[in-house]
Amino acid sequence: MTVLSNKRGIDLEEPGAPLAPLAPVPAAERAGRRRLGASVRAYVALTKPRVIELLLITTIPVMFLAERGLPPLSTVLLTLAFGTMSAGAANAINCYIDRDIDAKMRRTRRRPLARHQVTPARALIFGVTLAVLSTAGFLLAVNPVAAAGSLFAILFYVFVYSLLLKRRTSQNVVWGGIAGCMPVLIGWAAITGGIAWTPFVLFGVVFLWTPPHTWTLAMRYREDYAVAKVPMLPVVATERRVVTESLVYTYATVACSLLLWPVAGMGPVYGAVAVVLGLVFLAEGHRLLKAVRAGVTGVHLRPMRFFHLSNVYLALLFTAVAVDPLLY
Repeated sequence: MTVLSNKRGIDLEEPGAPLAPLAPVPAAERAGRRRLGASVRAYVALTKPRVIELLLITTIPVMFLAERGLPPLSTVLLTLAFGTMSAGAANAINCYIDRDIDAKMRRTRRRPLARHQVTPARALIFGVTLAVLSTAGFLLAVNPVAAAGSLFAILFYVFVYSLLLKRRTSQNVVWGGIAGCMPVLIGWAAITGGIAWTPFVLFGVVFLWTPPHTWTLAMRYREDYAVAKVPMLPVVATERRVVTESLVYTYATVACSLLLWPVAGMGPVYGAVAVVLGLVFLAEGHRLLKAVRAGVTGVHLRPMRFFHLSNVYLALLFTAVAVDPLLY
């Protein structure tokens, strides 16, 4: 390779000359990078990011409603950060508790503890650390009410749902779902510093929405729950009963969503969205009931169609919760 010297005496490669080959990265360094990347991904997976996404969908819109407009960006970002840590803490500790049944179920056997990517002790320490940091963060950077709500959600999910209800009763997701409703109250408290009737109505929407949402997913993975001996309703009851009860909860969900209209003084945008979404949601519930009455069973019932629609329903409903105060 020809090297030239410029006026300042700095060596320059001749134009068009071939570049010197880069030194190869040592195999040990490459392996170390892969291990670090795999370890980071494993710890992130412990927090169940997809579950956290659903929780945040209900947190942000409530902050818009509490502010009756655009909430302070700093408060939103802090609430999202510490809320993510809080939910991640509960989920990581849940993975520690459920590591035995997660290894038996197709839906969960790729989780980090089931695949021995993280030791149980480290997973527990990780979860507890996140719980402490999130609670302290809410307390110091947001307000005590939001901190109390966050801590309550973690403790309820771990001790009431994971340890007490999940393996003992088919009503596990009904009452255990309270933990998943707490982001609504936390988001409201982050803005107002207190609690009012409006967030409790939205709390009720999420509470009533959770059973049919979870039961239709459990219908798809019924055999998994049966092998793991988790008494989800589809494991211990007939498909007709599961679908019927899901439809009852769906009606209650839609009714509660409409209750927000007068309680919070919502405008016509929210009302129209709630009515249309409610009709679509109920129509899918009736499709399931009609199918099961006609003798359709198993995967032919297509319960996952209801499950996916329930996600869309909640996301769009809470989008309307955020948009409506910006317009009226």
